Amino acid sequence: MEFVNSSSPRYECLLFDLDDTLYPLSSGLSDACTNNIIEFMVEKLGIDEDGVVELNQILYKKYGTSMAGLKAIGYEFDNDEYHSYVHGRLPYENLKPDPVLRSLLLTLPCRKLVFSNGDEVHVMKALKRLGIEDCFERIISFETLNPEINEAEVSCITGHLPENPVICKPTEIAFEKAFNIAQLNPHKTLFFDDSIRNIQTGKAVGLHTVLVGKSEKVDGSDYALESIHNMKEAFPELWLESKINNKETERIDYAAQVSIETSVQA
Repeated sequence: MEFVNSSSPRYECLLFDLDDTLYPLSSGLSDACTNNIIEFMVEKLGIDEDGVVELNQILYKKYGTSMAGLKAIGYEFDNDEYHSYVHGRLPYENLKPDPVLRSLLLTLPCRKLVFSNGDEVHVMKALKRLGIEDCFERIISFETLNPEINEAEVSCITGHLPENPVICKPTEIAFEKAFNIAQLNPHKTLFFDDSIRNIQTGKAVGLHTVLVGKSEKVDGSDYALESIHNMKEAFPELWLESKINNKETERIDYAAQVSIETSVQA
């Protein structure tokens, strides 16, 4: 009697960052985003032009995103206004349909999710430009991690704003919240991101990590890919498991069919 291999696949889910991961840094969106953030800090928040670049770098390094840093040090502004100013003016026309990536994603049998610090409008706009908006089970975005709260009420109750009023990568709480929302097992999940900090936190919370945009691994990364297009060369087992599972399903169906026919003939 032949037994079917019932071992579970190594990875059940693929978790993808968006910016500079599902599309390359060369698109220019990242540089444009940084410029827009600096303009917002000067034009909308009245921050001195002379030190704004240095302040932005400090906030990004300490808090994960400039927005989180600005909120943490006491600046008050509307989240939607910020996202509209920073992301709404990006050169999305630089992003072109990516049929190669689309084919790779659609032929992968496991769960696929996007995990981004960006707002949902930005994420969807970028995915649509790439032609891959329908390739994912769900999107975990800024709004997912930060449901609307009244910061004034929080301040009134606690006497001060929390140290990190915005939940975002690379904080562990952002990853843990994503795991709970998506109901995923980090030990069975492959995480793709271009940020070394995000990769290192991902590794610390149990994810298998892939640094995208680099040819060499760093501390915290299990793998490194120069491009997201190299997924199949790096992880052929993902597609191989799909073929094996399909063959096993066919064998089970055939065995069931034979069993039914035999019982009828008897």
